[in-house]
Amino acid sequence: MPLDGAFLFLLKNELNESAVGCRVEKIYQPSKEELVFVLRSRNSTGKLLISAKASSARVHFTKYAPENPATPPMFCMLLRKYLTGAKITGFAQPGLERVLEIQFESVNEMGDIIYPKIVAELIGSRPNIIFVAEDGRIQDAVRRSDMEKESRLIQPGATYQLPEPQNKLNILNEDIEKITSKIKSLGDIELSKAILSVADGLSPLICREITHFVGRGQELYAGQLDDDLLNRLNVRLKILAEEIAGKGIPTLILNADARPMDFTYISITQYGTAAATRQMETYSELLDEFYAEREHIDRIRKHSSDLLKLLTNLIQRVNRKINAQKADLARCKDREKCRIYGELINANLYNIQKGQPSVQVQNYYDPGLETIRIPLDTKLSPAQNAQKYFKEYRKLATAEHTLKNIIKESEQELEYLESVFDALTRADTVAELAAIEEELVSSGYIKTRKKNNQKVKSLPYKKYLSSDGFTILVGRNNRQNDELTLKTARKDDIWLHTKSIPGSHVIIRCEGKTPPDSTIKEAAILAAYNSKARDSSSVPVDYTLVKNVKKPPGAKPGMVIYDSYSTAFVKPDKSVDERLSAD
Repeated sequence: MPLDGAFLFLLKNELNESAVGCRVEKIYQPSKEELVFVLRSRNSTGKLLISAKASSARVHFTKYAPENPATPPMFCMLLRKYLTGAKITGFAQPGLERVLEIQFESVNEMGDIIYPKIVAELIGSRPNIIFVAEDGRIQDAVRRSDMEKESRLIQPGATYQLPEPQNKLNILNEDIEKITSKIKSLGDIELSKAILSVADGLSPLICREITHFVGRGQELYAGQLDDDLLNRLNVRLKILAEEIAGKGIPTLILNADARPMDFTYISITQYGTAAATRQMETYSELLDEFYAEREHIDRIRKHSSDLLKLLTNLIQRVNRKINAQKADLARCKDREKCRIYGELINANLYNIQKGQPSVQVQNYYDPGLETIRIPLDTKLSPAQNAQKYFKEYRKLATAEHTLKNIIKESEQELEYLESVFDALTRADTVAELAAIEEELVSSGYIKTRKKNNQKVKSLPYKKYLSSDGFTILVGRNNRQNDELTLKTARKDDIWLHTKSIPGSHVIIRCEGKTPPDSTIKEAAILAAYNSKARDSSSVPVDYTLVKNVKKPPGAKPGMVIYDSYSTAFVKPDKSVDERLSAD
C-alpha cells in the first residue's frame, strides 16, 4: 500500500517520541530523491531516511542506508550548511495529509538561532523534499516546479504553500455518522471506493478491509447500505479512529512465498489464508523491512542498466565479428583449388592461347582423371594466369594463418566480456558496479569519465568459512580474481573455477593443511553459485593447487591457464553461500 495519511500520523507520533532532541551529525544524499540524516542523541545514533521516490516515498529510521556518491549534490551541501549540528524540535502533519514537516533549531553563520524545516511531501507521482527557511521561503527542493506549467511554485525564494487539500473528512475529528451518510449518498459505486473518496488519509487496502468487515467478505456498493450495514460501517470506522488515535499495530503482510507484499497499522483479514502477517516493533522497522530488498534491487538495476547495455552490445558485436571471420576462414579452404589450377595451367601451356576465357584440362590430381574447366583472364597470357592462381593460393594460405590467430583473439575477447557480464549480473552493491566500470575503463571499453576520476575503493573478497574451519575466498570481479589468485593466494592453496564457464576465482586457504573432501565440495558449490551457471543443476568445477595456475602474457583480467587438475560436479546452492558466509 502507499504510505497513507493515517499511517503517516502514527509514524509522526513515533518519530516525535524517538527523534525529538536528536542533533544532526551528518547529512548525505545517496540519490537525487533521497536524503539520509545521521542523528545523535546522548545515548544512541540513528539514520533517518527521507525518500521522495515516486514508488516508495517515505520517512523512517533505517539500518539499510544507501551508499553515498563520492561528491555530494548541491542540495545536500545546502542542507549541510544550515542543518549540520541542528536539533530536531518536532514532527508535524496537517490533518491526515501525506505531508510531514521536520522542524529544526539551528544557528546561522551570524550566531543567531533559526528555525528552518524540511517538508516531506509524500504525495502521488511527484513526491518532494523541500527545505524551507524560518520566514516560510523555499531555500531549495529535490523537485523544482515548472513555472509555466504548474500553478504551485516550488522555486528558491518563493513562499512555501501546502499542497491543495482534497477536502475529505477526517475520521479523527469528524462525526462518524456524517462520514457514513456521505458514503451512502454516492450510490452506485463500490463501497471501498466510496470510503476512499470520502474519508481522509485512508489507503485502498484499509478501505477494502473496512468493506470486508461490513459485507462479511462480500462485495458491496454504497447504495446497498441498509440500517444494519450502516451500523456495521459506523462501528468499524469508530474502531479504526481509535486505532489511529492510539498506536496501532505495525504489521507486515507476507505473500505465500513469505515475501513482503504490503504493510499496515491494523489487523488484516481480507486475504484469508493467502497471506500471513508479522507484527513489528516500530513503524520505522516495518518500513525498513518492507522496502529494503526492493530498494536494493532497484538501485542496483538502475546503476547497472547502462553497463549491461554496453556489454550486451559489445558481446553482440564480437559475436558478429567472429562469425564474419569464420566465414572468411571457410573461403580460405579453396586455396588448394587455386594451386591445382595453377599447376594444371602450367602443365597445359602448349594447349592454351592468350585470350581464351577458359580451358578444359584433365585433372591428374583426381583419382578418376576427370576433366575440369578452369576460368582464365583473357587479358593475361597462360603463364600469367597460372601465376595469378599461385598468388591467390599464397594469399589465402597467409589469410588462413592470420585469421586463425585473429579468431582465437576474438574468442578470448568474447570470453572476457562474458566474464565481465557475469560479474555484473552478480554484483549486489554500487561499489562492486563501480569496480567493474573502472575495469572496463582500464581495458579501453569505456572512455574515462571526469566524474569517475576518483580512485574506486578496493572491496574485500567475499569470505566464507567451511564446515571444517577452512577460510574460503571468492573474487568479486576479474581484477579481484587476478589479485586473489596471483598475489593473495599461496602456492599450496587450492584454486577452483567453473570449467569453461565465466565465474569467480575461489581459493581455499590451506595454511599447510590438507582440506578434506567436504571443504573442497563446499568450495566447489561456492564456485558454481558465483558463476554464470548459478541456475544449473550440475556444474563442472575444476580445482588444482595455485602453483599450477598461470597467467599468459598479455591476457585480459581474470584470464588464466592451468594444468594437473581434477573436476567435481556440484549443484549451486544459495543456502550454502548464506550458511558459510563470514562477511
